[in-house]
Amino acid sequence: MKNIFHYFILSTFLLLQACGGSAESPGPGGNPFNNGQQQRATSVETITASTQTISDQIKSFGNIRAQEIVNVTPQVSNRVTRIYADLGDTVRQGQALAKIYEVPYRDNFQQAKAQLEQSRSSYVRDSLQFYRQQELYQRDLISSTEFDNARATFQSSKAQFEASRASLTQSREDLANTTITSPVYGVVLSRNLSEGDVAATGQSAYEIANLTGYQARVYLPLEEWRYVEIGQEVDFRLSNQTEISGKGRVTHISPRLDPATGLGEVVISLTERGNSIFQGVLVESIINIETRDNTIVIPRSALVENVQTLIEPESNTIQLQRSYSAFVVQDDSLALRRELELGIEQGNEIEILQGIQAGDEVIITGQNNLDDSTNVRVANPDDFREAPQRPIENAEQQDSRTAPADSSTS
Repeated sequence: MKNIFHYFILSTFLLLQACGGSAESPGPGGNPFNNGQQQRATSVETITASTQTISDQIKSFGNIRAQEIVNVTPQVSNRVTRIYADLGDTVRQGQALAKIYEVPYRDNFQQAKAQLEQSRSSYVRDSLQFYRQQELYQRDLISSTEFDNARATFQSSKAQFEASRASLTQSREDLANTTITSPVYGVVLSRNLSEGDVAATGQSAYEIANLTGYQARVYLPLEEWRYVEIGQEVDFRLSNQTEISGKGRVTHISPRLDPATGLGEVVISLTERGNSIFQGVLVESIINIETRDNTIVIPRSALVENVQTLIEPESNTIQLQRSYSAFVVQDDSLALRRELELGIEQGNEIEILQGIQAGDEVIITGQNNLDDSTNVRVANPDDFREAPQRPIENAEQQDSRTAPADSSTS
């Protein structure tokens, strides 16, 4: 009887142990020796690695401006009587921009003309007298004193004639400068005079952009400036747009860095100008340093960064050594780690020099928690999207409609 009781207890224990276990995890009351069975597959998202074109780029912001901007300053000072050109007008070389009151300068010109005529008459008279005295002196008919006096009078008349001629030239120039003209073909960027103002020499009256071309000037730190070369292609893009608005080439590079800012100036001339490119507009300049075709490119989000801390014994400093890897899916079920050698980076895309081949299925979502040779399940990209959010009011209304009706009666 006692043996039958022991057999009953043993059978009950084995039955409970068999019913409480689980094939995937021991769980409470489960079999602790069940860990060797197949593990749960991790859901991942993949893309197919392909060959693309990628460029090493330097990006900076600058304003579009004319290649040459000319400041027009008045050469004479007086009241402005007329304005011929205004802001935004396109002007030709030599075209009148404004008029300055000219009466005093016209009177000076007429006076200089009269003075020149008088000086010319004196010069002609004294020159004839000098040549006569010179001939008489050669014949010993006059003394040297008389000859010297005739020569001095002639030289004085000659100097007065030259001075009068120079005065006439200056007065003629001043009269002509009462009309302010454009020295170049261009567009008026600013006008600093109005009718009735007094034009002062040395103060800018107009600012005119020479329409021979457009350019942008950018300022780069040493790490980027050292790789820029003349002739490199440049794309221009407005800061609020994604499409390319214009193209250009590097034409000038400053040979030194600014000692105050540590930046180097680079001049880019436009070769193609879109409808969105205007003078003064802020653009992003994308300088293409190097372009590689038919190279393996994957998203940067697929990378797994590995950081190791190293201590340098000699300097007793801590250094960080970084390496990168990625996971590829084999047979749609197994994730394999690949150590990578990286190349050019462009935005969110990065070139792979070694570690991944074209056609490999690269994991881009869910790879951070994987180990080498982990079981995975390639999921639909929609599985990784967030569930749509709904307003609280709509949620409460929906909950009230789906809640069971109260069976109590009042």
